[in-house]
Amino acid sequence: MNQSINLSIEQEFHLKSFADQVKYMSQEQAQEFLIELHRQMMIKEKMYQHLIQKEWNL
Repeated sequence: MNQSINLSIEQEFHLKSFADQVKYMSQEQAQEFLIELHRQMMIKEKMYQHLIQKEWNL
C-alpha cells in the first residue's frame, strides 16, 4: 500500500474505535466479522468497477 497516503483525523478515530471493538470480540465473532467485512469490500470493488465501466462506456 502507498505509505504516502495518510488517514484523516476522523479516519484515525474510526480505526481506533474499530480496534477497540475487535479487541473484545471472541475469536468466532472476529472471524465472522472479518468474513463480512471482506464481503462488503468485494461489493464495494464491484460497484467501483461497474461505475468506471459505465462512465468510460466499456
